[in-house]
Amino acid sequence: MTKVWVLQHAHCETLGRIEDALELTGIAAEVVCPFKGQSVPKTMHDAAGLIVMGGPMGVYEHLHFPFLLDEMRLIEDAVREEKPVLGICLGSQLLAGTLGAAVTKGTQREIGWFPVRLLESARVDKLWADVDNSFTAYHWHGDIFDLPQGATVLASSDQTECQAFCYGDNAYGFLFHLEVTERIVQEMVEAFADELKEARIDGREVIRKAREHLPRLHRIGDVVFRRWANLVAAGTSVSRNVTC
Repeated sequence: MTKVWVLQHAHCETLGRIEDALELTGIAAEVVCPFKGQSVPKTMHDAAGLIVMGGPMGVYEHLHFPFLLDEMRLIEDAVREEKPVLGICLGSQLLAGTLGAAVTKGTQREIGWFPVRLLESARVDKLWADVDNSFTAYHWHGDIFDLPQGATVLASSDQTECQAFCYGDNAYGFLFHLEVTERIVQEMVEAFADELKEARIDGREVIRKAREHLPRLHRIGDVVFRRWANLVAAGTSVSRNVTC
C-alpha cells in the first residue's frame, strides 16, 4: 500500500481536509508527532510522499526543538528522491529553509481570514491551474521566508509576498492554511489563546468568519489536495496509523 509520512507539531494542527484527499486516492497516512518525543524517520525509505504540518515553533528554534533538524534532513531526502512534499505553514517554512532560504520573523503576525492572490505562475501549475484567482484563506503565522533559489512563487497576500511556492515538480509549500475545518479553527483559537490576546485579536470573530469562508476554501482545497495526492503513487486501499 502507498504510504506518506506526516509530521505533526501540535495536537490541533491535524491533516484536516488533506486526509479526505488521501483516503479518496487510496493513500495511507503514517502520522508522527515529534513534539511528543516520537522519532522522525531517518529516510523516506518506502514512503511515497511527505506532509509537514504547521506548529507554534520557528525553524530557527532548533536548539529548543532539535527534531526540526531531523525533519529538515527528511525533507532533503524527499526532495532529493523527487518524492512529493507538501509543507503547511511551519511545514512550508521548513521546506524553504531546507532549500536554503532565510526564515525570519515578520513585521507582524498574520492571523485570521485574509485574501490570497494567485500569480500567473499558478495558472499552469499542476495543483493550482483553473483554481479561482483569489480567495480568502486562513492564516496563523508570525514568520516569513524568502523564495528559495530555483523555486517559483505561486501566491501572495497584502502582508506576505510569498504565500505559496513550488520547487521542482513535486515539492510545495503553503504558508496559509487550506486544510482547516471549523473544529481545527476552534481548537487553534483555544490552544493559542495567549497569542491572540497578545496580538489583540478576537478569537470569537476568527471562529465566526470560519463559518463564512470555509465552504469556498474547502472547495478549493479539495481540488488542490486531490491533485497533490495524485502526485503520490496511489494504492488500492487505505489505512491510517496514527502514533500520537
